[in-house]
This record gives sequence, structure tokens and C-alpha cells, in this order.
Amino acid sequence: MSGGTGAGAARPPGIRPRPVDDPDLRLLVFHHAGGSAAAYYPLARDLPRTWDLVLVDLPGRGKRHRSPPITDMAELVPVAAEDVLGWSGPPIALFGHSLGATVAAEAARSVIDHVDLRWVGVSARPAPDHRVRTTLDRPDLPDDELMRELARTGSVPGRIDEVPDFRDRFVRLVRGDLRALGSYRPAPDRTPLPAAVTAFGGTKDPLAPPASLAAWASETTGPFRWRLFAGRHFYFLGTAFPALGRAVREEIQRSLARRSRTPVRALGASGTRRPAFLSQEATRS
Repeated sequence: MSGGTGAGAARPPGIRPRPVDDPDLRLLVFHHAGGSAAAYYPLARDLPRTWDLVLVDLPGRGKRHRSPPITDMAELVPVAAEDVLGWSGPPIALFGHSLGATVAAEAARSVIDHVDLRWVGVSARPAPDHRVRTTLDRPDLPDDELMRELARTGSVPGRIDEVPDFRDRFVRLVRGDLRALGSYRPAPDRTPLPAAVTAFGGTKDPLAPPASLAAWASETTGPFRWRLFAGRHFYFLGTAFPALGRAVREEIQRSLARRSRTPVRALGASGTRRPAFLSQEATRS
């Protein structure tokens, strides 16, 4: 793996709703299973104009639709880590929802020595050591049954049954992402993140109950906070999106205020660490 991208060098694929060339901070966002970066476009409305927002597509969709989906978390995280390194330079913050939360947290762990990481936001995903069993643990369910389970989470695009080809592609993509989640085995001796961590979730989310979010506190040696919103797994969709955007902004600003910029150690030959595998608030500061 290589380190940060110099001036004029090609960046990894990413959607930038309003590019900022010399930002005070760069926020990278990783999407949910079956989703794509475009779903998080509204976040740009509530972020400071001096921050650069990069919405990352995982392989198999969006700007990476020609790449085959990756169904093993141990292979997916290094791709995400390369994305983080490729967008490094200014202070970095990471946010992920559901599948994206696991990807963001493990990518952060991989690159922590090589970027100025200020904050990690994890949304609607239980902490690594807090397993919540659901029917979505079975990605090989028949198509109709899988679609019914996904519909309960709010993740099925509207009127999808009217376009059979799109429905079939969506099901294949979701299956691959669920297999990646199922393959995730956090290392028992993993290093806690030194950056601030905030967990977000819905009050009635059966896939990530509030207790499973609070358990993220053990994944960091820095400040930990958690914020709950009324709703289920996709608590932020529709008119609630601005509330999430404001909360993300507030949490990052809080982390920036807590500590001054620290020197970043020069990138070694290996680039990243080996991946670590084998509103209501609570605060720890």
C-alpha cells in the first residue's frame, strides 16, 4: 500500500458534492449494505464550507460499478484503507452506516499511524464484541424472503419490483455485502482507536439496539459519545437527514476543539497496519 496522495496525483474514486481543495478537514463516508455513496449526498448541506466531504463507493456500485463486489471483510477493509490514505493530507474524519460503520472503524485502525485521524462515527452497527443475531445473518435466504427482511429495515428502494433487472442486481449486491459482514472476525487483541468515537443509532433499530451501540466505548481510548434518534435502522432518511448532518458536524467540531493538531509519523513502506481480523446522548470523556 502507498501513503497520502501528493498534489496533482490521482485520487481514489469518490463523490465530492462540493469539492474543497484546501480543507480544514476531510470527511469520508462509507455506505450501508446494498447501498451506494450517493445516498449520503444530503450530508453536504449541514457541514462547514471549509470541510471537504468524500462519499466512498465500495466495489460493485456507483463509481466502482465495474469492479466485482468484495464479499470478505478481510479483503474489503484494505480497499477502504487505501481510500483513506489516498484522500489524506488534512485532518481526517470517518463516518459509516451499518456495513459502512465496520468498514470505517477497521480502516481507521489500519491507517491510524499514517493520517491525522480526528474522529470516527459509527452508525446503526453493533460494536465488534456485541453480536446481535438477526435473519439477515443468513444471506442465502430465497430472494423473496430476503427482500421481505430488507424491507423491514427500510433499505429497499421504492418501486423496485417494477424493474426486475434492477431488483436482481440489488439482491446480488446485498447478498455480497451481507457475506462480507458475516465474514468479519474482530481480533481479540486489536488496538483501540486513539481518536474520538461517536455511535449513532435509532431508538427502535432491531439490528443495532442502543446497548450494542454503547459497547463501542471499549473500541477507543479517546472520548466516546453516543446519540440516539427516533426511528429504526434508517432513522435518518427523508426529513430526518438534516438532524444527522447537524449531529455529525457537532461531534466532529467537539473532537477538533478537544485537541490541537498532532504531528503525523512519516508513512512506512507497508503503508497501513494489518487489518485487525482473526436526541439522547451518553458521554465518556
